[in-house]
Amino acid sequence: MAEDPGGDTTTPLNNRNAFGSAAPNLSTEERRIFEIGDSFFTQPWVTAPASTDARDGLGPLFNATSCSSCHVLDGRASPPLDPDDPERGLLFRIGIERDGVVQPHPVYGGQLQDRAIQKVPVEGAMSISYEEIEGTYADGTIYSLRAPTYTVIDEGYGSIGDILISPRIAPSVFGMGLIEAIPEAAILAHADPEDDDGDGISGRPNYVMSDARGVEMIGRIGWKANVPTVEDQVAGAFLGDIGITSPIHLEENCTDAQTECTLAPNGGTPELTAERLEQVIFYNSTLAVPQRRELNEPAVKAGAALFEQMNCSSCHVSTFTTGDHEIAAVSGQRITPFSDFLLHDMGPGLADGKPDGMATGSEWRTAPLWGIGLVEEVNNHTFFLHDGRARSLEEAILWHGGEAEASKQSFVALTADERGQVIEFLESL
Repeated sequence: MAEDPGGDTTTPLNNRNAFGSAAPNLSTEERRIFEIGDSFFTQPWVTAPASTDARDGLGPLFNATSCSSCHVLDGRASPPLDPDDPERGLLFRIGIERDGVVQPHPVYGGQLQDRAIQKVPVEGAMSISYEEIEGTYADGTIYSLRAPTYTVIDEGYGSIGDILISPRIAPSVFGMGLIEAIPEAAILAHADPEDDDGDGISGRPNYVMSDARGVEMIGRIGWKANVPTVEDQVAGAFLGDIGITSPIHLEENCTDAQTECTLAPNGGTPELTAERLEQVIFYNSTLAVPQRRELNEPAVKAGAALFEQMNCSSCHVSTFTTGDHEIAAVSGQRITPFSDFLLHDMGPGLADGKPDGMATGSEWRTAPLWGIGLVEEVNNHTFFLHDGRARSLEEAILWHGGEAEASKQSFVALTADERGQVIEFLESL
């Protein structure tokens, strides 16, 4: 198994900075652009008008003041640990269903904003409660999973009513340029929407509209593969999460019913210039992928073999080769992301009930596994899955259902030593 999962973009760092370094194959000029993009990714935005006119225009409604508020050290966020936890990184995508079609809420829009500038009411707050669900391994060992229930409270614009809620945790952001550079045909080669081979796995692509390019494209970024390009991801996050307009999204994130929001001052039109947007896109596209570790350890090798035997690799596809890309550093790289970037039905346990593009309420994109063993080192936690409900890699496996049910049951049937080997393999990624 390749030691350099990002090809020439791989970094040997395995410390707190493992997710945040520049790809080593960038030129001197590209490193300059990377650093500028890093600054606009990291530093907070402020309310307009301000003397810092390059960074003013926060909100009026928002979830975070900077990209790094959620993607701390370019890594993975954790869910709130208690009702008073100020940690950012979990948000609610919301919607209503009308005549079988899911659309943004007419008052609250498509994402709940739990923060706002002065004189603008916040939209509401997120409430999470957990129920412990016990299970038993084949060897008699008992395990427990926590099942979350999500509700919106303290509505600022009247009753929100009956809505669909899709909780999303901020993931690590390295390797995005490499993912974008994978040829569409290479992703589609793993699709089997009708399960023609009869293995119970029927991955399919999510086709979504690109706001940046104005055409329908295959989605490959996001928990439901609902974003087609890094450009779309960055511009969409600036608007939806921070309330910053850009050449791609020129209008503030306010609905017609939110009068105070629509009348609030802004930081210009757009608040993020085309040049600054491109620099942040470049930064997100060229973050290095961390090197694998301890590949030759017997337990890691044994875990890798079990990973294959359990058929986890049918969805967590190890290897792709990127194609031509406008950023030379991510072109022609042999990478091992451990994802097919397709949608899979993961069963009722993980379903949020909210469709997204062509994705149903129970379908999720196969999450890339590269770097997953460094989350604890970088972000000081081990919360996994789309909403952080899993408190460990072991729990994340046990939540798999639907198309992954057979693989999960294979894991349940393993001995304690074998389960430990699978986890050691994952921690080597």
